[in-house]
Amino acid sequence: MNAKRLAALTSVASLALAAAAGAAWADDQPAAGAAPAAAPAGPTALSSPSMSASLSNNSDPLNADLGPLGKIYVSGQVSAFGSVETAHGANDQRKADISNLQVEVQKTDGVFQFYVQAGEYDLPSLGTPVLNATRYTESTFRYVPVAYVKLVPNADFNILIGELPTLIGAEYTFSFQNLNINRGLLWNQEPAISRGVQANYTKGPLAISVSLNDGYFSDHYSTLSGLVTYTATMKDTIAVAASGNLDKTSRSSFVTPVAQNNGTIWNLLWTHTDGPWVINPYLQYSTTPKETSLGLPSSASTFGAAVLGKYAFNSMFNLAARAEYISSSGSQVSLLYGPKSNAWSFTLTPTVQFKTFFVRAELAYVKVDKGTKGFEFGAFADKDEQSRAMIETGVLF
Repeated sequence: MNAKRLAALTSVASLALAAAAGAAWADDQPAAGAAPAAAPAGPTALSSPSMSASLSNNSDPLNADLGPLGKIYVSGQVSAFGSVETAHGANDQRKADISNLQVEVQKTDGVFQFYVQAGEYDLPSLGTPVLNATRYTESTFRYVPVAYVKLVPNADFNILIGELPTLIGAEYTFSFQNLNINRGLLWNQEPAISRGVQANYTKGPLAISVSLNDGYFSDHYSTLSGLVTYTATMKDTIAVAASGNLDKTSRSSFVTPVAQNNGTIWNLLWTHTDGPWVINPYLQYSTTPKETSLGLPSSASTFGAAVLGKYAFNSMFNLAARAEYISSSGSQVSLLYGPKSNAWSFTLTPTVQFKTFFVRAELAYVKVDKGTKGFEFGAFADKDEQSRAMIETGVLF
């Protein structure tokens, strides 16, 4: 392990361990910098799965009191999308498919709690092909993507064990959770779901989570992640997140990129909520090591910046937008669209939600600068721009 990588990983460990001595972050809060949803009405409204400010969970989900086991809640999502894009790859011009066919079962009180999310899903993201839901489900986190037990000895502290949402980034894994239908270019660099253990402790405005996990779903438990959040005012939240592999692993799959899984990733995020406005800018930096035994001939890094925002015209209609830029270094490793490439994108998403029913449309544009032919868009991967239009509709029950 070289000195620079050791220093970076030591910093990650220091962030997590120092924060563990202070205060923490509860798992049912929004991810690192995700725009928070308005509090849904009703005493039984659930905080999991976490939601952005675009769509809202059903405020009165199905539930049953099972005696000694306690009250069990059942919620879910049934949604579908259609898309069309320019510069499409093979069989990637038009798509119509399920975006979410999922159900969540959870217990939210007592010392022993649990959460299970199961079903089929699609994970459309900018700058990547639109694949069908079955392909995404079977190639990523399969049919139970999130499942954990939660031990809650008191109101301030809890421990989660299982398949957990990442602490990294400003966007969630599934489309119904986010401001936009497509996840962004920065999200493409981040872990989404990891298996491991996570400790959370909260005290006043300061919060922390520390997790030992398998990074990019590698089944190699050597990644340390941390998230520190400070609620500065009623309108402003600041967060710092970091994750790094303390070892090395050769695991490579559709959801486990060797370079990113052996590297580090850092976020600095700010969320501002003021009346109808939610604004969420954040910065992201990642590193990947030189490790010839893993097929990484040189080190590389990415730097990205994004702004996500939403304006609510009324309780039923809102307009979300995202603008982002990301660049990469590394002369022999491609982390984007060829070595030393960069790209930017813009996304616009109007949303209408009436009770549990929603419909939203989306227009997105991605432009690659300094890309390499063979790593870009189109049937021959030689196009440097892509436009995509989508519509998604469904029910959050």
